[in-house]
Amino acid sequence: MVYGYCRVSRAKQKVQRQIDNIKAYNPDAVIIAEAFTGTKMDRPKWSNLYRKVKCNDTIIFDEVSRMSRDAEEGFKVYKELYERGVNLIFLKESTLNTENFRKTTQIAMTDTDVDLILEGVNKYLMKLAENQIKSAFETAQHEVDFLHKRTSEGVQRAIAEGKRVGIEKGRKLVTKKSIEKKEIIRKHCRDFGGSLNDNECMVMTGLSRNTYYKYKRELKGQG
Repeated sequence: MVYGYCRVSRAKQKVQRQIDNIKAYNPDAVIIAEAFTGTKMDRPKWSNLYRKVKCNDTIIFDEVSRMSRDAEEGFKVYKELYERGVNLIFLKESTLNTENFRKTTQIAMTDTDVDLILEGVNKYLMKLAENQIKSAFETAQHEVDFLHKRTSEGVQRAIAEGKRVGIEKGRKLVTKKSIEKKEIIRKHCRDFGGSLNDNECMVMTGLSRNTYYKYKRELKGQG
């Protein structure tokens, strides 16, 4: 089975570019996409995929940062999948594909005393591979840290130049999403004459607890 794993950090970010790249490489790939930070491996859809993949299955990533941005955790998962016989393909970092490491880190045993030497060589080659893989994950993390730093510097520069940053105090940001969700709450929540309790409304709207109650307070404030 061939899977394509796509990840963005926030729901508002676009995942289509990753899907297009993976489909261009393998049109039959089953796409698994989610919005979740790359600094954690316990992502719902990734965890489910990680558990169900079997030997000779393949997971395609647009780039290594889509798998993980943490070097230690990323390598740990990479190695576990590698040892389970799962093929990993990184479109933008093809040197990290598991196929390459299987070719260069596994010297066949000979059933002779020479195997004592070959075992040491195999361990050494795997250590070199580990350093290379960890380096790729670290680079992905450094790129994110650099982006955050540049964004912060840009905000500070704008403030220093007297430019307004963010929403003006006292004003509320109105989005299409908030309008649609509030209408559902107004129609179905018991507090507004509907038949659903708060938990049922949260499930229907797909909102987090904090956002749900924020919208509800705003509706009550409108009278």
